[in-house]
Amino acid sequence: MPKTYQFDHLLSADGWLSPSCVTVEDDGMISAISKDPDSTAEKLSGACVPGMPNVHSHAFQRAMAGLTEIGGGTENNFWSWQTVMYDFLAALGPEDVEAIAAQLYVEMLKGGYTSVGEFHYLHHGPGGKTYSDPNEMSNRIFSAASQTGIALTHLPVLYAQGGFGGQPPLDGQKRFLHDIDSFARLVTELQARCRSLPGIETGMAFHSLRAVSPEMMSEILKFITDGPVHIHIAEQMREVTQCVEWSRQRPVEWLFEKQHIDNRWCLVHATHMTEVEIALLAKSGAVAGLCPSTEANLGDGLFSLSEYIDQSGVFGLGSDSNTSVDAADEIRLLEYGQRLLLQQRNISAAGDGHSTGASLFQSALQGGAIALAQPVGSLKTGVRADMIILDTDHPVLAGRSGDAILDTWIFAGGRAVIKDVFAAGHRVVCEGRHWDEDRIANTFRQAICRLRY
Repeated sequence: MPKTYQFDHLLSADGWLSPSCVTVEDDGMISAISKDPDSTAEKLSGACVPGMPNVHSHAFQRAMAGLTEIGGGTENNFWSWQTVMYDFLAALGPEDVEAIAAQLYVEMLKGGYTSVGEFHYLHHGPGGKTYSDPNEMSNRIFSAASQTGIALTHLPVLYAQGGFGGQPPLDGQKRFLHDIDSFARLVTELQARCRSLPGIETGMAFHSLRAVSPEMMSEILKFITDGPVHIHIAEQMREVTQCVEWSRQRPVEWLFEKQHIDNRWCLVHATHMTEVEIALLAKSGAVAGLCPSTEANLGDGLFSLSEYIDQSGVFGLGSDSNTSVDAADEIRLLEYGQRLLLQQRNISAAGDGHSTGASLFQSALQGGAIALAQPVGSLKTGVRADMIILDTDHPVLAGRSGDAILDTWIFAGGRAVIKDVFAAGHRVVCEGRHWDEDRIANTFRQAICRLRY
């Protein structure tokens, strides 16, 4: 039976409605939104806003958060962090990956994310040994999403070489590797399977230009014509330099010359671009997948956001290595990075008199929905009922209305003001707790203790 909820405030696709009612069908889709009170509705206090899509996650890395913050060594950067990551994942088994992902997805829901793009390259066992079911690790991600209620766009990753020009893989990369045939089978089988799993879609990803050959990229794109395509690109200056040495072109420049880039694509990070590359990306309709907390943690650099949005570029937000799992944190850090860079305030506001928080929030919702190819990112009829309820009784939100609610949540409140979360119409978080939080947390703890990290 359809269920109707009434909220004090609701951010609909047409703006704020106070009060407002939302009717959700059995399939989790919104069938009606009305500004008229409904005596039959379940009345919930607070401000209802759309759940944020998370365009880029490596779930297993949540379990190593905090383990790489040690100084020393000849270099201390992304590449030294990557070595620690390879050592960490060497011990992970399927049960561990499922436990870590489920714990992470609970944290995502509590932090304002209701859908996630899982950029999944941990395909095989230690040393690269193939599991009896080649889909084993992906199935564990599916299970974690189903347990928690988060919507999933699963992005199995093609990883085939250790560096530009076909360099051999490192030992730490052997769990990632596929050839064209095995990867095509994997994606085809996963796409077929997800058709029977509500809230789960499968796209694909190329790890990076350094991890696949041009020939492999072209062959796979001829074979897999459906679903989103994601790729890490231009994250680090060393990557840019190596790409120029290999091809005489910068990464984004090379990609646009060799492939047709449109809104099927999400270019993750794209941190280091020229003015020409920024214009190419903005014009294409592809999504820039920005991950401010991870980019800061790894010392990647700052995306040229102001120039990009001035050209109507589309972007979404991701938590990437999951050192931070809070949608408001990512939005805040995205804006604050620009303020530090440009020494100005309210860089991302859509114009004079516009809210910075609302401008960034709405843009990230739009880009996230495109990148995940899911019916998410707004509250309107025909879209999944993914809803975040902000606690307007919380002191920090006292007296706030309209876009001031978003600005206060993002720049002053954070996840502390998230009270309830609905995913596909189901209340998966109530008064700040996920319905299966204790069991999932205990399973996670057991996995971490077994790994002895």
